[in-house]
Amino acid sequence: MIAESARKEKNRAESIDGPSPATPKRQHVVPPPLAPDFPRATHEGLLFLTVVASVVLAGLSHLTGAPIFITLGLLATGLGGVAMHLRNRHTVHRATALLDETAARSRAEIETLADRMWEMQESEERFRGLIDALGDLVVHRDRDGHIVYANKVFASLVGTDQRDLAGRTLADLGIDVGVVPDAAFSDHECLSSTDVSIRTPNGPRWFSWIELSVRDKDSGAVSHRAIARDITARKRAESSLITARERAEYASQAKSRFLATVSHEIRTPMNGIMGMAKLLADTNLSPEQRTYVAAVSTSASALLALIEDLLDYSKIEAGRFDPEPQPTSLREIADNIIELMAAKAFAKNIGLGCHVEPDVPQMIMADPGRVRQVLLNLIGNAIKFTDTGGVLVSVARARTETSDRICFTVADTGPGLREEDMERIFEEFEQSDGTSTRTHGGAGLGLAISRRLVTAMGGAISVSSRLGEGSEFVFEIPATGATEAPQNRQNILVGRRAVIVSKNAVEADAIARAIRAHGGAVDVAATASQATPFAEHCDALLIDAAMEDSDGRLLKRLRQSGFADCEAITLIAPTDRGMLGEFRASGYATFLARPVRGETLLRVLLTSHAPALPLPKKPEKSGASSLRAAGTRHQGLSVLIAEDNDINAMLARATLLKAGHRVKVVGNGKAAVEAITEAGLKHRFDVVLMDLHMPVMDGLDAIAAIRRHEEEMAVPPVPIMVLSADSQEKTRHTVLAHGASGFVTKPLDPDALVHAVEGQVAA
Repeated sequence: MIAESARKEKNRAESIDGPSPATPKRQHVVPPPLAPDFPRATHEGLLFLTVVASVVLAGLSHLTGAPIFITLGLLATGLGGVAMHLRNRHTVHRATALLDETAARSRAEIETLADRMWEMQESEERFRGLIDALGDLVVHRDRDGHIVYANKVFASLVGTDQRDLAGRTLADLGIDVGVVPDAAFSDHECLSSTDVSIRTPNGPRWFSWIELSVRDKDSGAVSHRAIARDITARKRAESSLITARERAEYASQAKSRFLATVSHEIRTPMNGIMGMAKLLADTNLSPEQRTYVAAVSTSASALLALIEDLLDYSKIEAGRFDPEPQPTSLREIADNIIELMAAKAFAKNIGLGCHVEPDVPQMIMADPGRVRQVLLNLIGNAIKFTDTGGVLVSVARARTETSDRICFTVADTGPGLREEDMERIFEEFEQSDGTSTRTHGGAGLGLAISRRLVTAMGGAISVSSRLGEGSEFVFEIPATGATEAPQNRQNILVGRRAVIVSKNAVEADAIARAIRAHGGAVDVAATASQATPFAEHCDALLIDAAMEDSDGRLLKRLRQSGFADCEAITLIAPTDRGMLGEFRASGYATFLARPVRGETLLRVLLTSHAPALPLPKKPEKSGASSLRAAGTRHQGLSVLIAEDNDINAMLARATLLKAGHRVKVVGNGKAAVEAITEAGLKHRFDVVLMDLHMPVMDGLDAIAAIRRHEEEMAVPPVPIMVLSADSQEKTRHTVLAHGASGFVTKPLDPDALVHAVEGQVAA
């Protein structure tokens, strides 16, 4: 019956789904019968005949006169048979029901197990189909690396039938993936990954091979199950990126060489133009000729500034700017820049002052070249746009619990900015006045470059302004590695009282700030009458030389109004140094050169009897007098100039000869080495000026050869000053590391060149 039921179920399923030879159909497993199915009618007939026979035999025995016990025994047997029949019938029905129930339950359990097995098989087939659809490789290997299973994608990739892969190793298929050693299974499993190249008929392809190696804790059996994803496109992209990066680096190097070459080639003729114009200005010229020479110098300076901006912008755009932090004195940088820019400010008849707060560190770690460049740009812009008043530079320290920064402030009394222009001016090629009728020229790159430089140094730059009331530019940099200034500086002028008489409010304010910051007292007056009320207890009287007459009339008037006992100090512009003798004769004890350096101011005020001014002497032309004085002071030096450019060589030679020095010129590095080695000790040069880029042998090789010769001969090293148009800090460090003693940047300034040469000998 059960078999027949299974057969009918099978026929019903086929009638619904239909037979499919390609796809195996799900079939129910039918259990065999647990016991034979005897005919129930035959069994009941035998029991009935037995009872009837017992009753008949009991009747016959009674009729024949048999003993009563025989008759009773036969009746008892018949009744017992009936009872047994009833009992057996109940037992059979019960057993049959039990067997039917057991068979049904077993059939259901078998059918459930079969369903689960079928579902598991379908699930595994779906999973493998999904992996194959994704295109990933699946490989299962045993302990020794033999393939136990590999999916269709792997078999198709290596061009091998899936059934033929079992038992083979990856090495047999040309795939370089080893087996993880047993020592790696410290935690009974190990996950490894690598990039694998697999050769295919269509060329090599790359796969990210991730393999989980597992060791069973109980049996110790090891299996390696790997899945690998195609990363050929990523590898090709990486290769393209590497190639592109190499090309970009090569292009960047080429651009760097181009910038260095352009810088040198442009600066070389500019050096000749500016230097020769300055030398020409020191000769006897008519007023008209002097005007033309001044125009040449001004135009050359403007062109040089434009070239500097363009080169700096190109270097920053090329990503070649990397700050080079080193110990930096902020006071020295600020004072030097103020002195450098003073001539431009005084030419416009405006003031220029600088004040550095006492708590500013003595030294910090910063890039001095970049700090100097930003200050030069901000101060240069302030002077350019200011026609009355002046420019004040302040350096202060801003400390909080979380930060320590240095703040540079450049404030001017110029026309100011509109609110909508304050952010725009920091963009490339932008100016506050962008119209074609603007008064001031320029490329509009200075502030854009400054912002990038400050940002690269970890700082920030900003501007505040009101139209018609001037502007204030502020930039901050971190006070990294600060070396603190002496603690007693803030009180060194306690008890000292000074009075400043000057119409230049900006410079007077800078001097007054410095005096107050160091504990002194000060009053400022624009006229003699305004100064009179401050005469009491005055120790030092500072008078602007621009307000004084040649006969000292202003000082005499102030003496008569109460300043009889105080020390008189004149504030003099560099161009008026020829009047120092006359000022001494008028009663001035000493002088301070404008713009006044803070350190010099403190030293003069702390000296009870300042050095006397020189006696009057016959005036000489300013440029020639300073150069002759320097030459007399050093009794003439022997200088070797190695320069391949004739104009630059002529400029340096003329400048040094004018200063009273002896000069020899050679055209390349090899000739310079020969001149040093052949001169010997008797004709030893005091200083060597070495150009970097020269034919036959460049400057660095020449310096190295000279230093080797000096070591071999055990002679003291000769000071070697490098001449270069490349003003980068990196270039300075390179030449100093190669044995140079100093660095002079082209275009050459005659006075700066003389001071640099004589400074090497004095040092």
